[in-house]
Amino acid sequence: MSKHLQTGQDAHGSPSLMFFCNVGWFFNSHRLPLAMAAKARGFDVHVVCDIEDATEAETIRAAGLKFHRIHLSRGGINPLTNLWTFASILALLLRWRPTLTHNISTKPIIFAGIAARIVRVRGVINAISGLGYLFIDPRRAGLGRRITRLLYRLSLKSAAARVIFQNEDDRRYFIQAGIARESQTVLIAGSGVELAAYQVTPEPDRGPIRIVLPARMLLDKGVREFAAAALLLRQAGLPVECLLAGRLDPANPAALSASDMERLQATGAVQWLGHVADVPKLLAGCHVVCLPSYREGLPKALIEACAAGRPIVATAVPGCRDVVREGVNGLLVPARDAQALYAALARLVTDASLRASMGVHGREIARREYALDTVIERNLQLYAELTGPQGAATVRQTGQ
Repeated sequence: MSKHLQTGQDAHGSPSLMFFCNVGWFFNSHRLPLAMAAKARGFDVHVVCDIEDATEAETIRAAGLKFHRIHLSRGGINPLTNLWTFASILALLLRWRPTLTHNISTKPIIFAGIAARIVRVRGVINAISGLGYLFIDPRRAGLGRRITRLLYRLSLKSAAARVIFQNEDDRRYFIQAGIARESQTVLIAGSGVELAAYQVTPEPDRGPIRIVLPARMLLDKGVREFAAAALLLRQAGLPVECLLAGRLDPANPAALSASDMERLQATGAVQWLGHVADVPKLLAGCHVVCLPSYREGLPKALIEACAAGRPIVATAVPGCRDVVREGVNGLLVPARDAQALYAALARLVTDASLRASMGVHGREIARREYALDTVIERNLQLYAELTGPQGAATVRQTGQ
């Protein structure tokens, strides 16, 4: 990682950075390396989120970061619960007075963004990791979406606010809808991938062709379309093993249940592995990565597939089409179309040379565009700019 440095300081000494995130496991998976790099740069780093397991908080503390738990219902709309969450966030900001906040996902962006305006936090960074189920599901295009857009505007109105987008489609939507000003938006390619952790290995040369969908078990990840395409592959007599690798997420409104997963497995077409901690090992044991999502920010699963040198089949939707270049490192199909998904998967199942070529190109894309150090440096540059001219000058002189 790049050389350590000290950014601009506030009146109390070292600058402080407070992350607000929905849940600990997501923070640890997507933002922990950034938080550790910020600490190495001289920031006093705090992490504020809910947890589903005590080990999530232990991981954060073990990294030398300060952890604060708040109770946050990601899918809940109970006004009293949300008011309590907002009050908890406001109390933390009033107590610690951070130099910067970095807010990740919808509720933290709204609640922490509005609270930061009240407290007058110097710099507020909001990371849009995707538009979420309210914007994906056309049935939710009414009052809920309008309220969310209004709250986003209130959160992002401050001159101190910057908004990080992972793809141009989401950025354009926020600007055209009047939610964010173009001058406050920044494009940063996701959370990056540690290339050294993903050694490119030859695909397995024995047994069936393994296809994996690595994601939370949500309807809008295309899990049911994947299961339907897997059944068509089996019925066509192709030698495949189709795997679902990811946790249940009952707090998400689009969640599939354990009984839903049992029914999908009962067809014999798919196998659900649950949460898989060792993703590099998972991808090394597979031939193809599939993500038939309805919409994404910039899916880490596909960036990891590129790093592992595995070809991809994904949907031609924002986020997925930013990672997958048609015919180069993968194939793109329409969303919610199991038949088209089956045809694309069948093409890769039957063409080993195409899989190999796409894997090579994918690794190069990961190296060129999604390397973890590069993504971290873009974030740290933004931190430095918001801590003042001295901090920005220091990064320009010593950052790698």
